Amino acid sequence: MITAQEVAALNSKYQELQPKEILKDLLAQVSNIAVSFSGAEDVALVVMAWKLKKDIKVFSLDTGRLHPETLRFMERIRKEYKIDIEFLSPDAQQLESFTREKGLFSFYEDGHEECCGIRKIAPLRKHLQGLDAWITGQRRDQSPTRADVPVAQVDSAFSTQDKPLLKFNPFANWTSKQVWDYIRMFDVPYNPLHDQGFVSIGCEPCTRPTGPNQHEREGRWWWEEATAKECGLHKPAVIASDR
Repeated sequence: MITAQEVAALNSKYQELQPKEILKDLLAQVSNIAVSFSGAEDVALVVMAWKLKKDIKVFSLDTGRLHPETLRFMERIRKEYKIDIEFLSPDAQQLESFTREKGLFSFYEDGHEECCGIRKIAPLRKHLQGLDAWITGQRRDQSPTRADVPVAQVDSAFSTQDKPLLKFNPFANWTSKQVWDYIRMFDVPYNPLHDQGFVSIGCEPCTRPTGPNQHEREGRWWWEEATAKECGLHKPAVIASDR
């Protein structure tokens, strides 16, 4: 297991490596690790990791509000690559109480944090408790809130006092173009919503296509400020820790 004190050195090392090299080194060092799959262009990360480790753990958040196209796409990836994707669902009782009190679209009025907290954060937190580290497809060019995303970090949002959780973002230094170059070069299947103008894909009520010259995250939570376009899955990084 990599200690928190080693993360800063790893982050420095990984700045000079390509995502495939990062994953190869990472998977050799950390066994209890999983890849997060959103059903969007991070399919490139899933396939890249799968090529290095056929039994790689992959999980996805089934919020109950995903586009049908996204669900069918993830099923295609599951079957085509024989990946056992673990789908995480929100607590039924908590979700029922929330929707009974506030309805199905309260986020348009009072922000998306509470809905995302129930549908995403809570099931993710529970799942991450059983892991030593997780891998995401975050990139620095995705939004202002991700401009400083490191390749390696201590996940301050989901670590506990007794157990630091490590988080790795092998695509941090890649651009959207590089991700799509990989998808096309290796003929990787992709979500058909991308062909309909969707760039960043999340839940159906909170995602819409972007127009020419719009940033990809402008299609997410478009009624909120650009600095608020995160659901809470990815908090500011802690690269090293004294624990």
